[in-house]
Amino acid sequence: MTARLLIGVPSKGRLQDNTTAFFARAGLHLSQQGGNRDYHGTIRDFPGLEILFLSASEIVAKLASGEVHFGVTGEDLIREAIPDADHKVTLLAPLGFGQANVVVAVPKGWIDASTMEDLEEIAADYHARHGRRMRVATKYINLTRRAFAEHGVADYRIVESLGATEGAPASGTAEFIVDITTTGSTLEANALKVLDDGVILQSQANLVASLSAVWSEPTRQLAQGFLDRIWAEHTARTTRELRVFCAPDRLKSLVEIAWADGALLRSSDQTVPLILQVETAKAASLASRLIQAGAEHVSVAKTEYIFASHGPLNEKLENTLQKRGIPRNDAVLMTKSLDF
Repeated sequence: MTARLLIGVPSKGRLQDNTTAFFARAGLHLSQQGGNRDYHGTIRDFPGLEILFLSASEIVAKLASGEVHFGVTGEDLIREAIPDADHKVTLLAPLGFGQANVVVAVPKGWIDASTMEDLEEIAADYHARHGRRMRVATKYINLTRRAFAEHGVADYRIVESLGATEGAPASGTAEFIVDITTTGSTLEANALKVLDDGVILQSQANLVASLSAVWSEPTRQLAQGFLDRIWAEHTARTTRELRVFCAPDRLKSLVEIAWADGALLRSSDQTVPLILQVETAKAASLASRLIQAGAEHVSVAKTEYIFASHGPLNEKLENTLQKRGIPRNDAVLMTKSLDF
């Protein structure tokens, strides 16, 4: 049976564009076989990887059921749709796009409401005066219940929002809301404010691995190649390579300075030039200190990819799979089929 690694990616909009660009930076170029209307695709020059273009809710459902190995989706959707998310999936890496917060927002006119503790008191008072519980409009039913339970807020009832949640208090369908926001401008336009401790979740798009999928040995090898490319691009983008030219008798002291700054030595300590790898933000200051310490010349360069023998993303996946008791054993794992 030919190994396949199935990856669910957003099928439209800005999330699809950002995901495509993210993969492309790592040399993983997505191709829709039949154009935009085809929901299957491949990654050029990477046999065995198959792309499924899905809606956000479909990606989460297929990750939970194990019908895809990886998916790109928001953490808010994972936490909302999968109650036991940490047992069904593992979030391998935040991707730096799709940022938004799930928040508790109340009318600005509630001058005595600044915290969740205040909300608890207001809810109890409302119940006592009106004989019914305050209503909260939201699409995030499970996140709301968990967050409110953590803060001891009990006197409320959920009104499931099917439209523009932020308009619920003004229309009289709810007293306050739990919703997702990026800039806060829509909340502002509807005269709502976020409670000081009302950020339930800071979400963004994540690369997520399913713990329910079939992880055979050939599939894991494909996953390693896929994850290593992503990590190599990330490492290259966030670090700089320093080439340090100096007299041989200065090497030891310069290496000590570099190590103190967290730099990685990429050449033998007997080699001139000395080759280092350091975080981008530290590159210029480290170069200056090396010059002051006796280096004759330091060049700083970008690199396209930096591969490592032990890729951190793949190690994170493997450690999680092993903790969940998923061995590297084809005979056991291949009893479940991923054929649709």
